[in-house]
Amino acid sequence: MSTTVSGQRDKHSLGYAIRSGLAGGLAGCVAKTAVAPLDRVKILFQASNPDFQKYAGVCILNSTFAVSLFIPPSKGSWTGAFRAGLAIYRDGGIRGLLQGHSATLLRIFPYAGIKFMAYDQWRAVLIPSKDHETNLRRFTAGALAGLTSVTFTYPLELIRVRMAFHSRITDQSARARPSFFRAMTDIYKEGAIAQTSAASPAGSTHIFHRLPILKFYRGFTVTMVGMIPYAGTAFLTWDFLRAHFYPVQDDISIRPGVLANLAIGAVSGAVAQTVSYPLEVTRRRMQVGGITRPDRWLGWGETVRAIYTSGGIRGFYVGLSVGYMKIIPMNGISFAVWQGCKWLMGL
Repeated sequence: MSTTVSGQRDKHSLGYAIRSGLAGGLAGCVAKTAVAPLDRVKILFQASNPDFQKYAGVCILNSTFAVSLFIPPSKGSWTGAFRAGLAIYRDGGIRGLLQGHSATLLRIFPYAGIKFMAYDQWRAVLIPSKDHETNLRRFTAGALAGLTSVTFTYPLELIRVRMAFHSRITDQSARARPSFFRAMTDIYKEGAIAQTSAASPAGSTHIFHRLPILKFYRGFTVTMVGMIPYAGTAFLTWDFLRAHFYPVQDDISIRPGVLANLAIGAVSGAVAQTVSYPLEVTRRRMQVGGITRPDRWLGWGETVRAIYTSGGIRGFYVGLSVGYMKIIPMNGISFAVWQGCKWLMGL
């Protein structure tokens, strides 16, 4: 059911920003919880976990990214994702499917809260009136919102990915399923472990030794670059479709109903995922670089070459079908809950 809403609201006020951020944080938590099992499978596929490459249909890589074996894909990526989910469930039950979700919730509340709050603020600055409303400004507002949120929450994202990457199918040790604090500790100690390696490049080791905080920012640059097309396209599509189907007239707009917000959010997520997916795969590989090569910082060029060598162009789209299965409902739920919470809070 749609409702009408006036555009005369002080979006620059502290109260509006706090309530908008709270609505966004709650929306992010609800959406991420709904797709948590698919998120785990997607990370395992993207980061080429050796235990799950037989479901994704990519090459197995050793610690130096040399190709050692190619495993053919399952009967379709959707089937492979389902079989991977069953393997995770058999190994660890529901807890296995939700592995890393605690870190996800710790990250997603501030991440989504800052993202949606920042979008409201950036949009108000870039599009102060309908006369300034262009697709470029919509894209820019979304991209800046994404960059703002990532800057403040990236270490939590890295810890979440590390927790989701581990599996016990081939590694039966207790450390194969780390807690949030264990994963954080392992990341912090990676530099110390690397210093014992004679093959470690001195520059990389010294960087980690002098600035240990950098170990929590593996893949940060590619994440920031990837966030520009992802968040920009998502908010551009969202804003464009809302303006097209629910235009503002005389400073009064019709607020879309729940189903409309779900549909518009889902389409926005699908478009954004398609545009930014190769950068996301590159980011995941760099994020787990501390496991495969704890002694050094994996650069863009090396990571991209490794992905291309192991799977060609298709290697940059490993897990894309799982990504659609995850991002379409997640984005739809996220935008719908965000709008619903804003309505309840009088925004």
